[in-house]
Amino acid sequence: MLFDFDGTLIDTWRLYLESFRRSLEPHFKRLLTDPEILEYQPIAERRLLQEVVEQARFSDYFASFLSHYRSLHETHCDGLYLGTVELLNGLRAEGYVLGVVTGKSREAWTMTFGHSKLAPFDAVVTDDDVTHPKPHPEGLIAGLHTMDVEPSHAIYIGDSIFDCQAAHAAKIRFGAALWSKSTHEVDTFRKAIGMLGDAQYFSSPYFVFEGLKAWIDHD
Repeated sequence: MLFDFDGTLIDTWRLYLESFRRSLEPHFKRLLTDPEILEYQPIAERRLLQEVVEQARFSDYFASFLSHYRSLHETHCDGLYLGTVELLNGLRAEGYVLGVVTGKSREAWTMTFGHSKLAPFDAVVTDDDVTHPKPHPEGLIAGLHTMDVEPSHAIYIGDSIFDCQAAHAAKIRFGAALWSKSTHEVDTFRKAIGMLGDAQYFSSPYFVFEGLKAWIDHD
């Protein structure tokens, strides 16, 4: 089992938006709105900043982002989604090998994982570990290689179109995490995922086991 992290296992939505907003204020000379930040498709903090600021200033802006991310973590990170701990513990009890493939930088991963109090994963692939971010399959392939698992024996669960595209490119089954979506987002997301190929849809982490059983029974 491979998982995306943000928006799948943990709710860092407010944390990321506010960290980007504050770190980019010197560049834009104002605070960006949420829709303006989302236009940059913030799936990886390094890559968003590289797209926006000049390369000579990237290190300064990245350091600023990490500083805001750290200082805002306690007030703006909304924690693990309900059922996440039970899901991961249940999978481990059933003998599943678990990994994370995330667009987070290694520094941001270390901060948030430490706060989460989750047990260690068998593989963690961050944005620092790949040349090509999702939807490229490089990160998923690297995670499977670390865990010594064939794509046909793997499932990737994530909350974005990029996650789905990466899974299909890696020839891994995809599970769509709907629990982080608002009511009006679910239908649009389901339709977009459906156009990309086969997928399972989960409204809660508690229902993932049922989906796994359906896949196994189908095989």
